[in-house]
Amino acid sequence: MVWSIARTRRLLRRRLYRLPFAADQRATLVNVKLKWAKDRALDSVVARERHLRQVHRLIELISTDPRGGVPIQELRIRPLHLGNLRLLPSDFLLRFPALFRRSSELSSGRSSPWVYLTDDAFQLRELELSVLRDNGPELVDRLRRLLMLTAHLSLPLQTVEQLSWDMGLPSDYHKKILQCYPHLFGLVRPDDDERVWLKLSAWDPLLAVSELQRSSSAGGFNGDSLSFPVRFTRGFGLRRKCMMWLQEWQTLPYTSPYADPSDLDPRTDVSEKRIVGVFHELLHLTLGKKTERSNLSNLRKPLRLPYKFTKVFERHPGIFYLSQKLGVQTVVLREAYGGGRELLRKHPLVSIRDRYAAMMNAGRPEICRRHLISEESEVVSSEVCYKNE
Repeated sequence: MVWSIARTRRLLRRRLYRLPFAADQRATLVNVKLKWAKDRALDSVVARERHLRQVHRLIELISTDPRGGVPIQELRIRPLHLGNLRLLPSDFLLRFPALFRRSSELSSGRSSPWVYLTDDAFQLRELELSVLRDNGPELVDRLRRLLMLTAHLSLPLQTVEQLSWDMGLPSDYHKKILQCYPHLFGLVRPDDDERVWLKLSAWDPLLAVSELQRSSSAGGFNGDSLSFPVRFTRGFGLRRKCMMWLQEWQTLPYTSPYADPSDLDPRTDVSEKRIVGVFHELLHLTLGKKTERSNLSNLRKPLRLPYKFTKVFERHPGIFYLSQKLGVQTVVLREAYGGGRELLRKHPLVSIRDRYAAMMNAGRPEICRRHLISEESEVVSSEVCYKNE
């Protein structure tokens, strides 16, 4: 009986493959799982920005104050995290003496500590503002392309805010951009939503070309079946079955992330290739070609993605790397780093942030204390050995 059922199933499969729509059926989503492998180089890319965003927020706060400094009492009371420590901003910033300095001045008739930027930090902040001005049109174009990825050319301000650091937008981007480019952007509030949305006024076909299409056309290829650059972690072993699936998947039609995907069946590999293309383009719009996975959770409907769309990160570890550093999952675009720790093409703002990170590590008390503890432990161990003798 069992043998008969198995034989019947084999015959049915053979007949299915002879049907005219067999080619379409082969495009159905293949259940392939690839293992995660640690990439130390890309982990270091994520780890070196530890606390950088929090420090930069305080730099912005102090540098924009017309008094040149800020009384400690005026800093936000909400604690900031430094590893396992929860510190008030006044204690947090004093751990970075190359960036911040504290002095005591009279405030409201009472002696109150004030916080200032060091001369080096102030000069670097001025340079950053100059870079922001020089790259203003380029930053605006990237914001326009982000909105063009969405179904209605709009995103909630909260969602844009979550991506603003990765995209290099200033903290008051919605004010400056609306003031300087009122013909491009507007704020709207849909009838069925209490949130305020940032909306693009018009579609620009010149911007609706993905990074993959640009690089492929530069290489002289103008076909519909574009392949994504793939690079695995050193020592990563790919089974023959998975390799064959990946090669066939790369030959599937490429759908531009700016195109309408309503005709695609979400249960097919062709649709999955479109999802990969959307995040490939989205990560190219960021400065560091990376963002936290949680930042993408609110983009399913605006980007017209199916449920469980983030599974593409696990299914394509040769395109995306999921770093577990800093207690969060960060999606990194592999091709942007070429197997190393530095971006192959570095935006000027990334160079500024690298200098901020270097100044954060200069003269940090916990680093000095770590060296002191190691020296003291060596002395203690030598004394114990002497007593035992």
